[in-house]
Amino acid sequence: MAARLEPGQQAPDFTLPDASGRPVSLSDLRGRRVVVYFYPKAETPGCTTQACDFRDSLDRFAAEGFAVLGISPDGPEALAKFTENQSLTFPLLSDADHAVAEAYGAWGEKKNYGRTYEGVIRSTVVVDPDGAVELAQYNVKATGHVAKLRRDLGLEG
Repeated sequence: MAARLEPGQQAPDFTLPDASGRPVSLSDLRGRRVVVYFYPKAETPGCTTQACDFRDSLDRFAAEGFAVLGISPDGPEALAKFTENQSLTFPLLSDADHAVAEAYGAWGEKKNYGRTYEGVIRSTVVVDPDGAVELAQYNVKATGHVAKLRRDLGLEG
């Protein structure tokens, strides 16, 4: 498992395709704070709850100068369907080979129903305007995460 990121470290840059196949780069968002969240799979209950929470809070994040990016191993077609079905208004990015998740420490061993396997560790990394890690949270819960993140960032709930 890759090392987890710590505040003050430079966030690894990346370029990944969005739901329509267009490349999105973290470096293109310099000058803004960016919430980068990793989730296991589009259209699953927990991931849908989390994505809809970000969608419903997006205006408040934007008002504070934040951009939000969701990253999963799903391909662009699955992301497009998820975006449409849930009326998501922020970019979802495809990390099919999970290289970005690994670079962010969001890929590793998981246990579920007695089974051990490798997969996405639900994680959120906040990147400051200069590209450094401001906050890194791992093994977050899908439900209530966005409200907790806003509190941890000193924003209203």
